[in-house]
Amino acid sequence: MLLPRWWELGDPCAWTGQGRGTRRMSPATTGTFLLTVYTIFCKVHSDRNVYPSAGVLFVHVLEREYFKGEFPPYPKPGEISNDPITFNTNLMGYPDRPGWLRYIQRTPYSDGVLYGSPTSENVGKPTIIEITAYNRRTFETARHNLIINIMSAEDFPLPYQAEFFIKNMNVEEMLASEVLGDFLGAVKNVWQPERLNAINITSALDRGGRVPLPINDLKEGVYVMVGADVPFSSCLREVENPQNQLRCSQEMEPVITCDKKFRTQFYIDWCKISLVDKTKQVSTYQEVIRGEGILPDGGEYKPPSDSLKSRDYYTDFLITLAVPSAVALVLFLILAYIMCCRREGVEKRNMQTPDIQLVHHSAIQKSTKELRDMSKNREIAWPLSTLPVFHPVTGEIIPPLHTDNYDSTNMPLMQTQQNLPHQTQIPQQQTTGKWYP
Repeated sequence: MLLPRWWELGDPCAWTGQGRGTRRMSPATTGTFLLTVYTIFCKVHSDRNVYPSAGVLFVHVLEREYFKGEFPPYPKPGEISNDPITFNTNLMGYPDRPGWLRYIQRTPYSDGVLYGSPTSENVGKPTIIEITAYNRRTFETARHNLIINIMSAEDFPLPYQAEFFIKNMNVEEMLASEVLGDFLGAVKNVWQPERLNAINITSALDRGGRVPLPINDLKEGVYVMVGADVPFSSCLREVENPQNQLRCSQEMEPVITCDKKFRTQFYIDWCKISLVDKTKQVSTYQEVIRGEGILPDGGEYKPPSDSLKSRDYYTDFLITLAVPSAVALVLFLILAYIMCCRREGVEKRNMQTPDIQLVHHSAIQKSTKELRDMSKNREIAWPLSTLPVFHPVTGEIIPPLHTDNYDSTNMPLMQTQQNLPHQTQIPQQQTTGKWYP
């Protein structure tokens, strides 16, 4: 079987056979697969062109049904596919959308909406929006481009503009063509213009509003700006009278005669209505009066020439390093003199110390030295401090028991009196007979 040309070129579209043994194949699959009917589903759709006008509300709905067929496996006959699908929109080559274009999608089971009011700066420049659809069940994606060709309006901008705040609507509900048409019809009955256009729609959350509590079917609220070619009607100007302004300051609803024409479907907060007359707007440019706080005009900026004079940094180097080094050297010499040359010494200390204190100190040092020597060798002779210094009878100085080179390894632990030389014999008591003093 010969494969079609798009298969050989590696087209990213999927090749799906329908009938018995239906199977989805990719361009990487090789071999023959006998089927009689073939259908091509492409992942990338052709570009879609739209032509909105500058200064007029633009709304484009991203329908889930349009992308459902692009996410196989397809449901069996008789089954309804309801996969969760979300959308991501961005300006081609950029991570986000243009500043005038917004996008909203409440849940993956609802359609997405692109809306906004094109500006006159983008007239004649095609704006390419990349739309990527994500199937949250199969994690597959599909993408196509939306080319927005902004056209110039004949009477842009409309000279009289009014902005209403509708409390019982969300932005996606207000963007529905039927709801928006009903609102414009009610405004037209009150205003009676020859030409009436919706200029912009903004959610109250984008104006700093709070998210409503999920009770009593509360809505976020939406601002709707409309423009007309005739001045405002007397009904719309009723909110500007002092009585209604006082009621608004007291957080009370103003008395508007034409409110009943909106009340059946739209609850309008008349205290937040804004009326803009473009024909009476004065220029905000003010001539600058020079005075205190304003610098005099110095003329054009003149950058320095390319031929700059060379600068000698030798002096700066000496000041930076030599001066701190000299100060550090002087401080070092002063410290060395105090630590080394101002010491009193041992001789001067001994001269100022009493003799008896020196003797006591010497005895303590001698005993400490003996104890330290004993701790090093446990088998040395008895310390001299335990032996008598004077003979008890004659009073003569007794020499040490052993000399310094005496081997004390064979010395008994307990010495008897017979073993000790220079021991005075004490007469023994008579056991027999009488003894008289």
